[in-house]
Amino acid sequence: MDLDAFTDVHRAEWDRLETLTRRRTLDGAEADELVRLYQAVATHLSTVRSVAPDPVLVSQLSVLLGRARTRIAGAHEPAWRDVVRFLTVSLPAALYRIRWWSVGVTVACLVVGLVAGVWVATTPEGLASMGPPSVQQNYVDEAFASYYDPGIDFAAVVWTNNAWIAAQCVGLGITGVFPAYVLFSNAVAVGSIGGMMAAHGELALFLQLITPHGLLELMSVFVAGAAGLRIFWAWVDPGPLPRSRALAQEGRALVTVAIGLAIALAVSGVIEGFVTGSTMPWWLKIVIGALALAAFWVYTIVLGRRAVAAGETGDLTADHAGDVVPVAA
Repeated sequence: MDLDAFTDVHRAEWDRLETLTRRRTLDGAEADELVRLYQAVATHLSTVRSVAPDPVLVSQLSVLLGRARTRIAGAHEPAWRDVVRFLTVSLPAALYRIRWWSVGVTVACLVVGLVAGVWVATTPEGLASMGPPSVQQNYVDEAFASYYDPGIDFAAVVWTNNAWIAAQCVGLGITGVFPAYVLFSNAVAVGSIGGMMAAHGELALFLQLITPHGLLELMSVFVAGAAGLRIFWAWVDPGPLPRSRALAQEGRALVTVAIGLAIALAVSGVIEGFVTGSTMPWWLKIVIGALALAAFWVYTIVLGRRAVAAGETGDLTADHAGDVVPVAA
C-alpha cells in the first residue's frame, strides 16, 4: 500500500473528525457525522497497522480516535468521585466480606498471645527466654515507656512500618505462609512482652501504654492477615470459578483492604504519636483508642453490609477490570 496516497485520500475525513471533536456543541447531524467518521477512521487505523505500520501515523490516528471516543461516550467521572466510591462502597464491601475471617484471626491471635504471656509470666524458662535479668529490668523500668515518644516523626515511623507489614500480608497472601507467620510472630511477641511486664509487676503499665493505639493497630494487622489468608483460600478453593479468575477477583478486591488499612494505621499512628505518650489521663487515652476501634467496625458493618447487599465485592468495576464470561454456580 502506498502510504502517502492513502493519507491523501483520507486526510479530509481525518481533518473533519478533528474539527468535530474540538467543537463545544454539536447538532444532531454533526453528532451522527462524528460517529460515522469515528468508525471510518478506526477502519483506517486498522488498515495502517496491518499493512503499513508507520508509527507516526498510527500514533496520530490513535490520539484522534481517543478524543473522538471521549466525545461520543462522555468523559470519565471526576477523580474525586472515584475516591468517594472507594471510601463508601469498595473498601467497606471488601472489609465486610472478610469480617468473619478477621474475627477468626483475631481470636486465634489473642489465644496465642495469651498462652505466650502466661508462659513467660509463670514459668522460669519462659521468663529466661526474654533475656538476662538486667536487660529485662531495664526494659520494664525505662525502655518500654520511653519508646512512646510523642511527636509527628514517631507517628510517621510507626505508620510506615505497620502499613508496610499490612501490605505485605495482603500482597504475599497467596503463599498462605507469610501472613500466618506474621500473625503468629506478632501475637507471640506482644504476649511475651506483656508476660514479662506482668512478671515484674508492671502489667498495668503495659496495658495502659499499648491499649490506646494498640486496639486499632492490632486489629488492622489482624484484618491484613485475614485478607492475605482469604486470597490463599481462593487459590485452594476457587469455587465454580477458574482458579486464575478467582485469584484475580479476590486479589483486586483485597488489595483494596491494604489501601484502606493504610488509612486506619495512619489514625493508629497519630494516636500512638500524640495520645499514648502524652500527659492525658489514662482513662481518656483508652477511651480514644476504643472509639477508634468502634469507628472501624461501625464503618465496616454499616457501609459494608449496604454495599454487599447492592452486589459490591470490593473488586474493580467492569469498565476497569474488563468483562468476563459468566460462570454457572
